[in-house]
Amino acid sequence: MAFKILIADDNDDNSAIRRLLRFFIEHTTDWQICGEAENGRIAIDKVAELKPHAVVLDLSMPVMNGLDAAREITRIAPDVQIVMFTMHVSEQLRQDARAAGIKEVISKSDTIRNHLLASLKIICARQFPTV
Repeated sequence: MAFKILIADDNDDNSAIRRLLRFFIEHTTDWQICGEAENGRIAIDKVAELKPHAVVLDLSMPVMNGLDAAREITRIAPDVQIVMFTMHVSEQLRQDARAAGIKEVISKSDTIRNHLLASLKIICARQFPTV
């Protein structure tokens, strides 16, 4: 069974970030993108519905931001591994993110291959060693 990943990002340019992440993940791994969400509220609903192994969350989204969504996702699905993929990285955000159940905060200015995929592999392997 492949890792299932949900991507939540509000990017307005026809969801360019979500499309880029989907393409990159699906073409460089054997993982499956099981869904996408444009805000934190929809991400929570999709976690309950789709039961992904991991969620990639943006910080700044309408309706509900990534930190608030992470708190709720951690409450309803404690085994789901959460990575925040955002432009707004700071030490304070890293601390807030850890407190919300987020395993890693990755800057969108970093390369996807070097940071996002590596982080997802590490956190998912710890939680789901047989998947």
